[in-house]
Amino acid sequence: MRTAYRVEDVRAAERALMARVPEGALMQRAAAGLAVACGQLLGKVYGARVALLVGSGDNGGDALYAGARLARRGAGVTAVLLSPERAHAGGLAALRGAGGRVVDGSGAGSGSGSAADAAFASLSGADLVVDGIVGIGGKGGLRPGAAELARAAEESGALVVAVDLPSGVDADTGEVRGAAVRADATVTFGAYKPGLLVDPAREYAGALRLVDIGLGGELSAYAPAVEALQYADVEQLLPVPGAESDKYRRGVLGVVAGSARYPGAAVLTVAGALRGGAGAVRYVGPAADAVIARFPEALVSAGPVPRAGRVQAWVVGPGLGDGHGDAGERLRDVVAAEVPVLIDADGLRLVDASAVRERGAPTLLTPHAGEAAALLGVGRAEVEAARLDAVRELAGRYGATVLLKGSTTLVAGAGGGVVRVNPTGTGWLATAGSGDVLSGLAGALLAAGLGARDAGAVGAFLHGLAGRLAAEGAPVGAQDVAEAVPAAWRDVRRG
Repeated sequence: MRTAYRVEDVRAAERALMARVPEGALMQRAAAGLAVACGQLLGKVYGARVALLVGSGDNGGDALYAGARLARRGAGVTAVLLSPERAHAGGLAALRGAGGRVVDGSGAGSGSGSAADAAFASLSGADLVVDGIVGIGGKGGLRPGAAELARAAEESGALVVAVDLPSGVDADTGEVRGAAVRADATVTFGAYKPGLLVDPAREYAGALRLVDIGLGGELSAYAPAVEALQYADVEQLLPVPGAESDKYRRGVLGVVAGSARYPGAAVLTVAGALRGGAGAVRYVGPAADAVIARFPEALVSAGPVPRAGRVQAWVVGPGLGDGHGDAGERLRDVVAAEVPVLIDADGLRLVDASAVRERGAPTLLTPHAGEAAALLGVGRAEVEAARLDAVRELAGRYGATVLLKGSTTLVAGAGGGVVRVNPTGTGWLATAGSGDVLSGLAGALLAAGLGARDAGAVGAFLHGLAGRLAAEGAPVGAQDVAEAVPAAWRDVRRG
């Protein structure tokens, strides 16, 4: 499990550890790890040109001490000081003692001048730029001078390495409220921060490397804010049939999806369910002919829902349309059922929020950003800018587990707690019907007995992995993703 902790908890753990170790030990551990990472990215340190963007906080100190280590290995290191009078004194002395250069970058953004010219020249000639401008406590975007230097670093073609997290992003929420550093890699210390795992900040972080500075014991006193399942975690959660299993023990999923206008939604939801391990699928709706033509093993019914037969869970919503006819009645019957229910797509638009809150059995809502915005009564851009806040707010408002789909898919439990972020996926999953496959897959896991939070997280993991396997760098359709789910399952079982 990859876990990420709130800034206040990381700082409390650091204070507790610093009380037990020699002064400056944590900064030296961080700087050593940062220098190693930079050296590996450069490949050859001797003769390399390194520029440090140094702010006034401890991140600037980390950058200076790491720069000193690189200078002692033969790199030409220049520190660009954004606040020269407040630069870390010990780190500055170490860099100068190792032969590093220092230039004043405080005038960047305020016009031309010899000091500003020297700062920009050090960036334009660099092989690697270290971003030590702002630490994990920074809020809002970069100030104009820092923003101009960050742009110069990006335009230089040098590798950009962020210290702890890219300057200008919010460590706790993943929000980017203004100009920020776009890093090729981020070296973070002690623990991951939520913003490194959640978009939009995740896109600014590049490749992640965690440097152990000894916080493990201290952090055990705190609950993580965000966690990401890894292969071993998913493998332990996968439902695997035994010798005594039958279709009911494996889980029978009911599906209410599709319409005369959108029969494909029903077909794709059933595909996700069958490839996702359901012992059987009972389909109820007007797309029965399309479903049975593609999947003769499906059990189809014209309804009503209470007479469809025994199920362990329901999926409702994909392709229901505007709710006219008996679609609304089928939705209400599913929500009234005393088994776990997954609600997606049109079901989210048509469902009564109070009926969801009053359910006794688990409910899993699976909106994308636009649907989440409609449920919250805000703009889509607001959801995409603050995904963690949005998924938590939805889960609390509806008393349900929420899977917020997107570039980083998040799963928040009905009772709050740790939000799960999905680490798999590919941009090629942004294709019509992909969400229907995910609904069927996660619904099958619900029917197999997984809790709503686990079913959502495992379903998203397998769906993202299936998308990668199906695409292999080329466009795919939703049906291709469904067909790749068994390969993703086997991949997880092999570890």
